[in-house]
Amino acid sequence: MITAEHLTRRYGTRAVVDDVSFTARPGRVTGFLGPNGAGKSTTMRMVCALTTPTSGSATVLGRPFRELTNPGRQVGVLLDASAQHAGRTGRETLSLSAQLLGMAPDRVETVLDFVGLTAREAKARTRTYSLGMRQRLGLAHALLGEPEVLILDEPANGLDPAGIRWMRDVLRSFADAGGTVLLSSHLLREVEAVADDVVIIGGGRILAQGSVVELLAAPGSTARSTDDAALARALAAAGHEAAASGEGVRTSASPEQVAHLAVAAGVVVTDLRANTAALEDLFFDTTAQHGREEISA
Repeated sequence: MITAEHLTRRYGTRAVVDDVSFTARPGRVTGFLGPNGAGKSTTMRMVCALTTPTSGSATVLGRPFRELTNPGRQVGVLLDASAQHAGRTGRETLSLSAQLLGMAPDRVETVLDFVGLTAREAKARTRTYSLGMRQRLGLAHALLGEPEVLILDEPANGLDPAGIRWMRDVLRSFADAGGTVLLSSHLLREVEAVADDVVIIGGGRILAQGSVVELLAAPGSTARSTDDAALARALAAAGHEAAASGEGVRTSASPEQVAHLAVAAGVVVTDLRANTAALEDLFFDTTAQHGREEISA
């Protein structure tokens, strides 16, 4: 578990992070979202004790990060995939860390295989790596100590579509096994596909947080039927907003209300679902006032 309580970081009079509180729970992927300059990276650095808060606190597994014994065995961190020694090979990078963590040497081969770096790639200097390969090595490093928590900043950046899907499956499997994942990403559709909870930050402050199901719930429902026009008339007659289109009938009525009225009208419903919003829409609606300012010439 990760807990942030009233985290604040000021530089002079400017609050980069301002009174941020949230919890990332075990068994769940928590998406940490916001526009550039929102305070995401600073918040994650404070959680990992790389930046000292002006006020507030953060704990990982119930303790401040600095108090964790051998933290790499408990928390896997990937904040910058480019922060790797350019003169070392991928295998050397992991082997040195394995010694520091007290891991068996064969753990290096296990994580290299898991992230899909070939023997030839593992022997290459990291200066020759593409961004996607650096991401895979960074994830291998985060997983090296078999941690309970993952803290990842843009881990899918530079991956091709197959790699992005692979990353999604890795994070989902890690959480399903009881791990805690805090994930910052600009790939909103990927976050929507994998996250259980979302925290949206803008201007250094929390703008919205909660489960994806709760945040994306929208009033009403959408139905398809054997006679959409008749279903729309029945809904309107009952006082509900209803509009039939090529995609079915979108209405302010709940799925239960639609089902009852369809039966009464003698219309067979072939598809019925509660309306939901897209995470992308929620993100832009929430952060509209907190994007980067344009600089005029």
